[in-house]
Amino acid sequence: MTERLPFGDGLRDRLGPPGRAQRLESSPRSLVWRVELAGGPAVIKQLVAGPGARDRYAREVAALRLAGRRPAGPVAPVLLAADPVERVLVLEHLEHLRPGPEWIVEYAAALGRLHACGAAPCGADAAGLPRWRGPGEEDVAAFLGFAGALGAQVPAGARAQLSALVERLAAAPVDSLLHGDPCPGNDLHTPAGIRFVDFEQAALGSGLAELAYLRIGFPSCAWVTAAAPPLLARAEAAYRAVWREERGEDLPDGLADACAGWLLRGDALVPRAQRETGDHLARAAREDWTWGTATARQRLAHRLGVVTALGADHPDLSELSRLAARMRARMRTRWPHLLPVPSTRPDPERTAPTP
Repeated sequence: MTERLPFGDGLRDRLGPPGRAQRLESSPRSLVWRVELAGGPAVIKQLVAGPGARDRYAREVAALRLAGRRPAGPVAPVLLAADPVERVLVLEHLEHLRPGPEWIVEYAAALGRLHACGAAPCGADAAGLPRWRGPGEEDVAAFLGFAGALGAQVPAGARAQLSALVERLAAAPVDSLLHGDPCPGNDLHTPAGIRFVDFEQAALGSGLAELAYLRIGFPSCAWVTAAAPPLLARAEAAYRAVWREERGEDLPDGLADACAGWLLRGDALVPRAQRETGDHLARAAREDWTWGTATARQRLAHRLGVVTALGADHPDLSELSRLAARMRARMRTRWPHLLPVPSTRPDPERTAPTP
């Protein structure tokens, strides 16, 4: 069955009639076409009807419009037109080039520029975007339950540190436009630089929540990538340089907190359709499963190692660091054949992970 091209009279009046249309690959939550318009090629994206579709559409429109206000240049495709009744976006078409081996450095700089689009005076009301939501006490309970299932002794102060971490993350500044799912594949490497697409989960929050992706292993993504330490250091330095340029100040502390927050979230072990359906940390103690380029236990072992290192000299995370080290050691003993997560970005033309 061929889907009808959702290009109604309002869009035709504004942009003219579309020419040849080519259906493109997309997630199950959307339909995407490449079309020819009078002004050149464009992309039509329609969000599929279903629970949350209106909210996802509103988020994407708000994020694209906010990103489009950036005076120093675009960080997303230009939104040419929108049809809220049909949940349709018409976007400029961008040529995507194969990312190079050091792609994560340019990616980090582009992410910093995207985050800067949420700075004052654009607040949550002005942008029409919700506030980013971090882990809660239910995540703390699930994480401690996973530690118990592993047989890892919980240090006396770990529980209090975890609760304090949740409070700090909830009180983090709301000063950045967050992509919500800044995964490999949602970044187009164009001749003019990186542009981000698919803003259905966009929110306003602390940019550190997404800068943490580089260290913690892209937690909401099927494609997990853990860059080598020298490359990671260059990428984080690029983000910090953009922050100083855009904000006129140094990036505040909080990267360790942001990484620890992702460690707690069991929903960051499964595709979006499976989130909020149960305790995935408890499930990982019983069984392993593959999502994209890594298994749940590979992801957890990597995240535990990151938090162990970051929290060791952090007074507010020292007990959590000790607990993470114990949990990772127990995982290595129980499952000695666990492999590290991939260190290089997979080829999207040959890898088709579940969205």
